[in-house]
Amino acid sequence: METKMFDINDIVEMKKPHPCGENRWQIIRMGMDIRVKCVGCGQSVMFPRKEFSKKLKKVLEKRGATEE
Repeated sequence: METKMFDINDIVEMKKPHPCGENRWQIIRMGMDIRVKCVGCGQSVMFPRKEFSKKLKKVLEKRGATEE
C-alpha cells in the first residue's frame, strides 16, 4: 500500500466532495487527529489520522509548514 505524504497547510483532494460541491481541503492541524478546512465554504472537519489517510485521494499543492 502506498504511503501518502502530507503536511500542514497542504491542499488535498478527498475521495468524496464536501456537500458545498468543493473537493479541495487545506490541512490546518496535524497530530493524532487531522483537521481540514474546506476551501469552498470554510467549514472545518476533524478526522482520526488513520481515517484521513483512507479518505485522502491525492495531494494537490505542497505548501509545507510555511506561514499562511
